Amino acid sequence: MFSILLAIIYLAFISLGLPDALLGSVWPMMHPQMHVPISWSGIVFMIISGGTMISAMNSDRLNRRFGTGVVTACSTAMTAMALFGFSCTHSFPMLCLWAIPYGLGAGSIDAALNNYVALHYASRHMSWLHCMWGIGASIGPYIMSFALQMHHSDWHAGYRYVGGLQTCLTLILLASLPLWKRNSPGAQEDTGRPLSLREVLAIPGTKEMLAAFFFYCAVEQTAGLWASSWMVEVRQIDAVTAARFAGLFYLGITLGRFFGGFITMKLNDRQMIRLGQGLILAAVLCLLQPFSQNLALFGLVLTGCGCAPVFPTMIHSIPGLFGTERSQAIVGIMMAGAYAGISSMPPLFGLLAGTFGLNLFPFYLLAAAAIMVILTEKTYRKAE
Repeated sequence: MFSILLAIIYLAFISLGLPDALLGSVWPMMHPQMHVPISWSGIVFMIISGGTMISAMNSDRLNRRFGTGVVTACSTAMTAMALFGFSCTHSFPMLCLWAIPYGLGAGSIDAALNNYVALHYASRHMSWLHCMWGIGASIGPYIMSFALQMHHSDWHAGYRYVGGLQTCLTLILLASLPLWKRNSPGAQEDTGRPLSLREVLAIPGTKEMLAAFFFYCAVEQTAGLWASSWMVEVRQIDAVTAARFAGLFYLGITLGRFFGGFITMKLNDRQMIRLGQGLILAAVLCLLQPFSQNLALFGLVLTGCGCAPVFPTMIHSIPGLFGTERSQAIVGIMMAGAYAGISSMPPLFGLLAGTFGLNLFPFYLLAAAAIMVILTEKTYRKAE
């Protein structure tokens, strides 16, 4: 039964990743139909991120009251409803309206499942869980592409397909609710009083861990968003090669998390985090060197491989560092911090690059990575 539940959790994370890349893949078709500028996709993204942060920060309260299974099933139903809403809308205000339940649902799923796996499963499963998200995020655009071919470039059909898959997952999750209560011995979900934000931040080491997670997300998202532009404009690499290696960055994250699951059988969470951070720093040095274009391209792929273990093992380490009874509250706040980093740091680099130029790119990554390492080590010292 326990293995069946794990398979369902993996499936839920594939489903969580499915819609994440849809908006970006079809926005060039959507915005002319809605008569809005191409830059307005950022508004939808900010609404989704805002909803995600709100629900993630309230995940402790929700999970203590209703349990992970119920929260996950209801949140998946909410995202399915939002996706069907996207599939029916033809106006930008309605798109923004449906973005609210999508963000709220996604944040609850993310925080609830991350904490559940951190409490009940070995580190390798956390790594593979996030690999499943990468698979879902990679499959989503292909589903949309298939829908566009089958329905004469009607992007609404793509959202209907993904919404249908989310609905199927909701039914599976509802059927699996009895399994969520059969936890491993000694790892029962805590149902005591939820912790406030102030109480969580008062726990030694949590502020440092939250900030370290924020700067990790700054590295990953800034690299993913700006690497291709930097390669073309600064390193004079042709656009086709730059786009291919930008894709390999995400492939490096996905494959890194798959193989990282096996490495966790030999290394503990702290060693895995340090390994990933060391690879990121080495990768940034490859980007900084001015002599070899191939080494710079390799550095981008290596950045993805370095990012791979950091996110899942940081999450998995929380119960061990801060206690199982506090883990859901801390995981929720960390997920909110992650989306804050995703939403703010890449645009901040864009503003700085507009003033100082794209040459700043590897230095920006180096600064964020160095701060992340320092804060992570401070977390260990304070939490021990």
